[in-house]
Amino acid sequence: MTKPRTVALFVIMPLALLYASLFIGRFLISPLDVARILAAQIFPLVPDWSKSAETIVLQIRLPRALMAMCIGAGLAISGAAYQGMFRNPLVSTDILGVTAASGFGAAVALLLSRNAFELQLIAFAFGLAGVALTYRLARIYRTTPVLMLVLSGVVVAAFFSACLSGAKYVADPESKLPAITYWLLGSLNAASVKGLAMVLGPIVAGSAGLLLVRWKLNVLAMGDEEARSLGVETERLKGLVIICTTLITAAAVSVCGMVGWVGLVIPHVGRMLVGPDHRLLLPATLSIGASYLLFIDDIARTASAGEIPLGILTALIGAPFFGYLLRKTRGTWH
Repeated sequence: MTKPRTVALFVIMPLALLYASLFIGRFLISPLDVARILAAQIFPLVPDWSKSAETIVLQIRLPRALMAMCIGAGLAISGAAYQGMFRNPLVSTDILGVTAASGFGAAVALLLSRNAFELQLIAFAFGLAGVALTYRLARIYRTTPVLMLVLSGVVVAAFFSACLSGAKYVADPESKLPAITYWLLGSLNAASVKGLAMVLGPIVAGSAGLLLVRWKLNVLAMGDEEARSLGVETERLKGLVIICTTLITAAAVSVCGMVGWVGLVIPHVGRMLVGPDHRLLLPATLSIGASYLLFIDDIARTASAGEIPLGILTALIGAPFFGYLLRKTRGTWH
């Protein structure tokens, strides 16, 4: 069982980072002013702070921080679910081609000069279509073997990566190509209340679905034959996991671009803290993933005069940390 102290940490950590993110930035706002601005949304307080401070907190920093938390939590729980389903510690959220497909969809939207909302819709739709194609290719006699899913994911990801390269090749090098390249690096600088509302539904629905079947993932991680012998309908369960993780990942990629390593590294951190039991691991990864990406985004927007892309920071931090885990565990992940 998880210790009460650990549970308290998982609750307090993301909330504390969320509060800190509201007063950290190039425009300094005191923590007390942030608390009063938030309290004024509930209680009738007399405003003695500047209007610009209230606008920055409520319309810029709060939506961005909440979006970072949603995306980080969603990618982390998706990675943990996939690693359990595929029984492979090297699996991440892009294993079935959703990231490459969403990236190509976003590139198409940028080539067609669509607005931000249309870009998110197109990228989301392409992500769903990419995973649907992967699942269809892997389907054999009403079953979807894990190896076929992985191989089909490699094929679909390679196809959409080639399409993305083609889109970059034909893009205008003066305007379209830089926009595509920057978007692919990952960023939350366009976060807004409208964007948060769009991404919140799929991520919450997908995460809730994974949490509802988290105990079955323990059985599925034992292998398809063992799971079927214990009464688990493996094909239905795998389909549900794929649907939930695809909703989460496609929604995340559609609003912030390609942010790697979250779905790969965070589940291992969760295992170090609570063990491999998915009943505890999935809720833990929600908290850790939300805190991690929020922390990374705070660095991205404050470390330099120009915003650093998220994908660069997650790789710079995630890759060495994963190498450290590899050496420490010597490949024994459970």
